[in-house]
Amino acid sequence: MASSNILLILFSITIMLYMAYGQGHDYLKKVCSVTRYQSLCIHSLSHFSSPASHSPSGWARAAVSVTLAETQEAGQYLVKLKTGGGGVRMRGRARLALSDCVECFSDAVSLLHSALGEMRSLERETFASQISNVETWLSAALTNQNTCIDGFQEFKVGPQVRMITSKVLNTTHFTSNALALVNKLASSGQSG
Repeated sequence: MASSNILLILFSITIMLYMAYGQGHDYLKKVCSVTRYQSLCIHSLSHFSSPASHSPSGWARAAVSVTLAETQEAGQYLVKLKTGGGGVRMRGRARLALSDCVECFSDAVSLLHSALGEMRSLERETFASQISNVETWLSAALTNQNTCIDGFQEFKVGPQVRMITSKVLNTTHFTSNALALVNKLASSGQSG
């Protein structure tokens, strides 16, 4: 009898968790439907389901935060490569392209910090100008990320270049998603 009660309790908990997750997941799918990389959006924002709840500004802020973290991580990887970390040595024009890429990512991180700061202080009275700033900064960050990729287009596609472009391309996907969610917020006109 005790084992059947335990099974019933476990089954009930499983059903409740499935229903809670399923409803949150469905809402997140709806939120991410405006993005270009929907599965990445869903995966990267799933940890923010409670804090962001049903707030468009919460989802947009979470997307900018995740984008900043991913861009910082990629930037650190690029700096490590530039300084010869990981046993990788780049020479000549490839090294110059890497230097340019590091600078682009430093600028992108700075722009994303500005965007996140603005997202955290949205106010009804200044919403339009604030959200316009955020859109501009996200677009500029995306341009910096793409400029980094462009710098490696002329080189033979070896494992180093593939790894760099893969990491950088991944950050462009996050930035694109964040921009889409900010654009959705801008069109809704909701500051909170």
